[in-house]
Amino acid sequence: MTKPLMQSSIKSLKLINQGKVRDIYDIDANHMLLVASDRLSAFDVILPTPIEGKGAVLTEIANFWFEKLKHVVPNHLTGIDPDSVVTDPAEKSQLGSRALVVKKLKPLPIEAIVRGYLAGSGWKEYKASQTVCGINLPAGLQEAAKLPEPLFTPSSKAEVGDHDENITLEKCAQLLGQELADKVARISVQLYREAAEYALTRGIIIADTKFEFGLDDQGNLYLIDEVLTPDSSRFWPADQYQVGKNPPSFDKQYVRDWLESTGWDKTPPGPELPADVAAKTGEKYREAFERLTGKSIS
Repeated sequence: MTKPLMQSSIKSLKLINQGKVRDIYDIDANHMLLVASDRLSAFDVILPTPIEGKGAVLTEIANFWFEKLKHVVPNHLTGIDPDSVVTDPAEKSQLGSRALVVKKLKPLPIEAIVRGYLAGSGWKEYKASQTVCGINLPAGLQEAAKLPEPLFTPSSKAEVGDHDENITLEKCAQLLGQELADKVARISVQLYREAAEYALTRGIIIADTKFEFGLDDQGNLYLIDEVLTPDSSRFWPADQYQVGKNPPSFDKQYVRDWLESTGWDKTPPGPELPADVAAKTGEKYREAFERLTGKSIS
């Protein structure tokens, strides 16, 4: 493992956006460079402690899924070597397997969340109203219960530092138009079903996940950003799954649980992570990759 990368510095390209994890640089009219840093966000706050190797793990997991699911919907990958778009050795050294050259697309203003199990904010809402994002569910479900069908529950896309908010299907249709909203919902559920079915064969339950989509100039839909990573999904070990309790997970829920125990009020700045919590989080990310792909992280 190399030194953690909290923030990239590619001076030869224009930085056009810095997300919670990814730094995005302009290459030309049709392409962008995505660099996945080792930053970790929780409760929509970027924490001051990087997770060593996390950016490379995220990128390699996403690449695995992009390849596996490309028959469902095209994605933003170009196959262009990131090293070919910079010449400075110091800039190349920041790329490695954490960087991608992707198509420049217009992101949709929603996050496409699919829930297959009752967890997190969905469980809290269900306890209060027997609904998840306003969708009625049967009575008597327990925490971590598998839902009768995967639910498409979109959210708004917040700026860095703000909180994403669940939105209704009606609001989603207002933002996208009914036809596109229906297409995004259908494709999101299909992506989730196929990924969840595969992951189960590798001993992982995908409880829920988030997809992002973009459009090209012709209005064609693409899967963008990251896909089915421990940052965008809730992964549970199948052999420790038990209805009625929140299983341990391979994702950043481990960090969320630690943060909850500190009494932090979830407003910036976030607290420094103890070394053991940061190291354990990195191990969980790597284990998720190795379980899913059957390979060791490069």
